[in-house]
Amino acid sequence: MFSKLRKLDAHPKINEDFYSTTLSGGVITIVSSVVMLLLFLSELRLYLRASAETKLVVDTSRGETLRINFDVTFPSLACSMLSVDAMDISGEQHLDIRHDIIKKRIDSHGNVIESRQDGIGAPKIEKPLQRHGGRLEHNETYCGSCYGAEVSDEDCCNSCEEVREAYRKKGWGLGNPELIDQCKREGFFQQIKDEEGEGCNIYGFLEVNKVAGNFHFAPGKSFHQSNVHVQDLLAFQKDSYNISHKINKLSFGEYFPGAVNPLDGVRWMQEVPNGMYQYFIKVVRTVYTDISGHTIQSNQFSVTEHFRGAGYGQSRSIPGVFFFYDLSPIKVTFTEGHVSFLHFLTNVCAIVGGVFTVSGIVDSFIYHGQRAIKKKMEIGKFS
Repeated sequence: MFSKLRKLDAHPKINEDFYSTTLSGGVITIVSSVVMLLLFLSELRLYLRASAETKLVVDTSRGETLRINFDVTFPSLACSMLSVDAMDISGEQHLDIRHDIIKKRIDSHGNVIESRQDGIGAPKIEKPLQRHGGRLEHNETYCGSCYGAEVSDEDCCNSCEEVREAYRKKGWGLGNPELIDQCKREGFFQQIKDEEGEGCNIYGFLEVNKVAGNFHFAPGKSFHQSNVHVQDLLAFQKDSYNISHKINKLSFGEYFPGAVNPLDGVRWMQEVPNGMYQYFIKVVRTVYTDISGHTIQSNQFSVTEHFRGAGYGQSRSIPGVFFFYDLSPIKVTFTEGHVSFLHFLTNVCAIVGGVFTVSGIVDSFIYHGQRAIKKKMEIGKFS
């Protein structure tokens, strides 16, 4: 019975009398063992490390919001002049946004200047002017005039900012703030003069509807006049504005491993008196699921840039830095996972078999080559 089983042996054994060990064979064995070990360690590292599987699917989400994180530095635009606006194709507008946004005054060398409280100026005139025209008395409640921009009889504008806001809602530009009692008392022009030559670092985030839209940084206060978006620049009495800028950070949503934001660290310097710098951004929703099952809802984006100057024969562009964003209908999903043990075992077997086979071929080539050379040398010796 056992003799019959021996006949079925697919791996017949060679008698030890036919074995021949060589020095080259020993060297090849050591080298191949080292190579095999290195390949095994590399495969083990890949097995232990999580890999991300990428898929593209149609984005069917609705009714969500989009968070925009930004950190931009304007070396030649003062904080008192800079405003942030956002609007989208649904018609929603947010003008002169201030919540969740921080401004830092910087000098010409980029050093941060200590911020001062709003309203600090030089109120050298007498008591505030009341809406009815007289000066504030001790027994009166202050109600400043909105200078024709009141919506109702009860409206009051008690600060320069409230007057400017009332004018903006009416679609008017503020001609000369020196004629506005509130602005004069608060030292509006003095503040602008004090910040002349300074820059501004503005950072924070916006929460907008998840539809196409734009947000921008521009000097002056925005308002609409005859359905046209304009900036109230008369208050600053300047002919040109330098919108040179550096984008320290710009992202849409949370950070996830491997995220690359193409505008981080981008710098642009203005070389002409006026113009509008535009970024056209395509936002792609991204869902990242790590090895523990935690999901991060975020976004990636691509961008193109364009500078629109006020050339000859063209209408004057609104000075500012504009970010126009649109949403892709495709969603990218990254899912972390480990390679299966069976896949790892298969690769290890392939490594062992491959190295063993190659080393055997090399050893055989060297062995038979040495024998052929030796035979030729012996024939030459006795001939």
